[in-house]
Amino acid sequence: MKNIIATLLGLILISFAGFGQDASKTIDELVLKMNKIKDYTVDAVITSDIPMVKILPSKATIFFKQKDKFKIDAKGIAIVPKQGFTDISKMLANKNNYSAIFMGNENIGSTKTEVISIFPASDTSDMILSKLWIDPNNDVVLKSQTTTRSSGMVTTAFTYGTQLKWGLPDKMVFTVDVKKFKIPKGVATDINKNSSKNANEPEKKTGTVKIDLTNYKVNTGLSDAVFKK
Repeated sequence: MKNIIATLLGLILISFAGFGQDASKTIDELVLKMNKIKDYTVDAVITSDIPMVKILPSKATIFFKQKDKFKIDAKGIAIVPKQGFTDISKMLANKNNYSAIFMGNENIGSTKTEVISIFPASDTSDMILSKLWIDPNNDVVLKSQTTTRSSGMVTTAFTYGTQLKWGLPDKMVFTVDVKKFKIPKGVATDINKNSSKNANEPEKKTGTVKIDLTNYKVNTGLSDAVFKK
């Protein structure tokens, strides 16, 4: 009986030790990899599946430059969530702006990730909470879930391939809260014209935006003039 109790106590202590793991090392390695990217240009195909919104897939070119310059040059209307592209890197850049807590391990596919919760230091921040599923072997985020006051919850899944060494994804899939997701005014006007919702169909609470990314150009010395056009 004493051996059983000792074993149980040991397991409990190991469990608490795991949750007490310092998240800072994982975050530091992630930020270090992000900071290697000074700028990039990439071609994108954006496909939206938002209830009651009919919009064709659109092609775009995305430009980024450290620290916070970001631009989407789209042919047609492109619906893109604010969270996902630069928000993570901007959020993690200054350690004084947040607290990070290790929440445990979780598999995404065959990859064991470290789940880390990010809490903003300021009560006035738009972000309430962000959770990151980080692959510590490649120092990339495989999944993020961010809850904000303005846009509700946005969950993003990242798929990597050609640009894994830079930590840049080949594909991103956003799942958004339909009621809080902000749709461009031009698209919102089309809702009344194109809506054909069956009254018997259950109302969908979420929608998705898929972005396929190809033809990356990284660290080419992108001019600031690109972002002023």
